[in-house]
Amino acid sequence: MLTIHAADAVLGAPVGADSVAVDGGFVVAVGPYADVTGARPRARVRRWPGVIAPGLVNTTATALLETVYHPDPREADELGTEPLTGDAVAALAPDDARWGASARRGLQRMLRHGTTAVAGTFTRPSVRLAVSRSGLRVHPPAAADAGLPPRLDPLAGVRDPAELRAYTGGPPAVGDPADLAVFDARDAGELAGAGAACCVATVLGGRLVFRAS
Repeated sequence: MLTIHAADAVLGAPVGADSVAVDGGFVVAVGPYADVTGARPRARVRRWPGVIAPGLVNTTATALLETVYHPDPREADELGTEPLTGDAVAALAPDDARWGASARRGLQRMLRHGTTAVAGTFTRPSVRLAVSRSGLRVHPPAAADAGLPPRLDPLAGVRDPAELRAYTGGPPAVGDPADLAVFDARDAGELAGAGAACCVATVLGGRLVFRAS
């Protein structure tokens, strides 16, 4: 379905560009709202606060899914609600099926942080299956980020707006896959300070896969 995502700005795009049109899983237009909607009067329009950016790449995904356990809400009384690491995971000793269920929950948490791609090599069969079924793009491991602790927020620790490009790439462009994230931030500087926790929507292949309540 032809959809126009409109916000206050498109990160990295020329001044005045505040809308991205997507159709068939691809970006078909980027520009000012009046121009984008004027050429597509029948499109569905979704309005968001903040900035539209390309979806983020989580470069610590292997550790986040294969060494961190994401509890099921039904396990909250026993395990709490926060991801488990280190000795807590060793004591739990999840089998492969349980790792797969944990990975599915971890992937959902990634979507809530604007992630549309993961970098890494997944060796646990159930985790690899969960990743393949999620629809997230899979990139080769990022050597520059080797050894970083696992993090749901790909922008954790980013303070310089210039560093954002390593996790977003350039601005959305016509012909790109419609993998987008919308952040409730006024500009790159505010996004660098707030991190991906301010994500209000994630679009993967043109589908809205997360929307903040």
